[in-house]
Amino acid sequence: MRILVIGSGAREHAIVTALAGGPDAVAPEPAGPGAASPDAHELHAAPGNPGIAALATCHEVAATDPAAVAALATDLGADLVVVGPEAPLVAGVADAVRAAGIPCFGPSAEAARLEGSKAFAKDVMAAAGVPTAMAHVCATVDEVAAALDAFGAPYVVKDDGLAAGKGVVVTGDRAEALAHATACLERRPGGTVLVEEYLDGPEVSLFCLCDGTTVVPLAPAQDFKRALDDDAGPNTGGMGAYSPLPWAPADLTQEVVARVAQPTVDEMRRRGTPFVGVLYCGLALTSRGLRVVEFNVRFGDPETQVVLPRLATPLAPVLLAAAEGRLDQAAPLRWHDRAAVTVVVAAHGYPGTVRAGDEIEGVDDAAAVPGVHVLHAGTARTDEGRLVSAGGRVLSVVGLGPDVPAARAVAYEGVARIALRGSHHRSDIAARLPVLPATADA
Repeated sequence: MRILVIGSGAREHAIVTALAGGPDAVAPEPAGPGAASPDAHELHAAPGNPGIAALATCHEVAATDPAAVAALATDLGADLVVVGPEAPLVAGVADAVRAAGIPCFGPSAEAARLEGSKAFAKDVMAAAGVPTAMAHVCATVDEVAAALDAFGAPYVVKDDGLAAGKGVVVTGDRAEALAHATACLERRPGGTVLVEEYLDGPEVSLFCLCDGTTVVPLAPAQDFKRALDDDAGPNTGGMGAYSPLPWAPADLTQEVVARVAQPTVDEMRRRGTPFVGVLYCGLALTSRGLRVVEFNVRFGDPETQVVLPRLATPLAPVLLAAAEGRLDQAAPLRWHDRAAVTVVVAAHGYPGTVRAGDEIEGVDDAAAVPGVHVLHAGTARTDEGRLVSAGGRVLSVVGLGPDVPAARAVAYEGVARIALRGSHHRSDIAARLPVLPATADA
């Protein structure tokens, strides 16, 4: 197949790597037995990044320009377009690609409102009977203040629109919660924020492939959203992740499909906006049972970096089946019996104002560690060919091993070989696995 992947981050690098046959096929040294053979796909990316460029032809096309993406896909004669980030989906890139007669893995702009508007997602969940946190949708600071007092601490405030993973504040400080809500309302005049009840218990990310009717779950993962060790500091787009989750209930995936993903897909189809793509279910396993924290409408970053390396089934035919509405005909997915851990190396200042242009050294040395592959996120090449930082999250270093502790050790060995002035990373990714709370009636 000729496949065009839209995006420029580590998530898209992970997708391209999977489409190229997986890290076993492209790593300098095989990561273990059962290595996949490279698929004979012609891979393209827009705009891509220096890491993706080693596996695909990159094109300087803006990911959020629907007409330009559709034109590129047409010119290439693409058999499949895979949209990575949320912003192009909300902008209608998938609609434009489908209008050009090309299969696209990614929801329409209307269906992408499940991520583009948290208030819309709450409405869909209510109609579908999906368990989630109670919430107030607030349009004024006074409404926010009243909702904060109604729920009490810890306070949870969410920007209703897209915020690159940084629109949520969870805090015991009422003033901080009110200030975040005020900033969100001022940044988006006429918009709203959500004030939610706090959900206890560990969080889980589960990706579900959808074709508008059928739902096929991938393996669950857990990410680390706070910037600093011990879950301190501000929320980020994600500082690391791991999969599988040895502590999770054995029937978790089946429960999420039955109670969350399938009812949501059924409700979206009932509304005339079928959901095709990845339904990312962000979940909390609370003392009162399973609850949805949020929906996203694409592969998550950094969870994709640890889920796709564990997938033994070739990715491209599954994504094409979803894009063409034939997931019910796909064979059951197969998984490698191994764990994956990824650690994000972030630029100076992240998640605030970041510094760009710092030289990155040691990437090849890190990738030479058996079981390690390095995914590019915010990187660029200078005219002289030097690799430099060009974003907040710069690299995702992925370690593969027989279990989570082994994969973690390998990942951090890779991180130790990378040098980037002023960079930072968490040292506790997957170090302490959570304990489930005692559960009352769900």
